[in-house]
Amino acid sequence: MVKIPTKQEIIYPERDGNPMSDNTKQFRWITTIQGGLDALFRDDPNVFVAGDLLWYPVEGDNKTRCAPDAMVVFGRPKGDRGSYLQWREDNIAPQVVFEVLSPGNTLTEMAKKLAFYDRYAVEEYYLYDPDKVDLSGWVRSSSNGRLEVIDSIANWISPRLGIRFDLSGEELQIFAPSGQRFATYVELQIAREEQQQRAEEAEALLETERQRVQALEARLRELGIEPID
Repeated sequence: MVKIPTKQEIIYPERDGNPMSDNTKQFRWITTIQGGLDALFRDDPNVFVAGDLLWYPVEGDNKTRCAPDAMVVFGRPKGDRGSYLQWREDNIAPQVVFEVLSPGNTLTEMAKKLAFYDRYAVEEYYLYDPDKVDLSGWVRSSSNGRLEVIDSIANWISPRLGIRFDLSGEELQIFAPSGQRFATYVELQIAREEQQQRAEEAEALLETERQRVQALEARLRELGIEPID
């Protein structure tokens, strides 16, 4: 007897067909923000950070979805995922999301994203335009439960993340609570190489000093003087 399926399995695609970024500047900012957030919460096993990951908030609905450029979920374990299926994640929505604007983004598209994040319980939403060095932000109001625009975002500190947004320079700078600036991979590599060089120079100075002391001790012994330890 052939068993007839009673319910068709719903597929939740892990790709939406859209590129992660439209240009190198947008890609660099996406990876810098996602990488900085990942590093910030590296020691907390219950904070999940992702970039360009499709988020499905409603079980049974594979049309309602969004892929934030970066998102942070408190209360969910780290680990690889093909998509974020909210009903399999204790129904916890991402609390903080980031979008990096590109020339290809339209006003309609960004308005839909804001409406999506407002509807599905995002607590903080940040939108950065690297071409104009313009940052916008929204935070969920405790009075009406809606995302409301942050009027003064210069030096704003994220309530959830503790990071600070600095717009005083030629481009946005993001600082962790420790004061460490979010940096690109190249900047981090340069910093590591400079630190290694300083360490090698310090070791070379110590070795030079050891050799000088040894030479002095040898000379004292030649004169019949035993060096004092």
